[in-house]
Amino acid sequence: MKHQTLEQLQVVAEVDQGYSRQAMSRSERLERWAQLLERNPDRRLSTLHQTEYQPVRARAAMRGDGSPISVAFEDPVLRAAGLENDNYGEAKRFFELTDGQLHEIICYCHFGATVNAVTAARHIRAAIAGRQPGMFARMREAFVG
Repeated sequence: MKHQTLEQLQVVAEVDQGYSRQAMSRSERLERWAQLLERNPDRRLSTLHQTEYQPVRARAAMRGDGSPISVAFEDPVLRAAGLENDNYGEAKRFFELTDGQLHEIICYCHFGATVNAVTAARHIRAAIAGRQPGMFARMREAFVG
């Protein structure tokens, strides 16, 4: 999927922004994202490098092809609910996550260059529950995932 801004799309197509968005609660949005990832649990997804060290604007603009965020953006249901692109800042806004929560899902420092989809889904479910996966879950992911 080629990433294009709304302005780029308007050059080649008529973009109707007057459609009504499908209302979903935060939990429903996060649950949908986790389910999308679980459809292909062994899929290796790209991570974002050192999110915690980036200036706020640079971090917000971070994105990667084949990332857990791009999986969410590929979904028409989440786009209809208001997901506007596949960058870090938009995921943080749309899914109502803190930097710490999104860091646990997407950052290179936890998983290396890629994370398997089921592991990302597990971290999303932890955000729904308002908790962090424990040390033993991380150790298991290191050996299994």
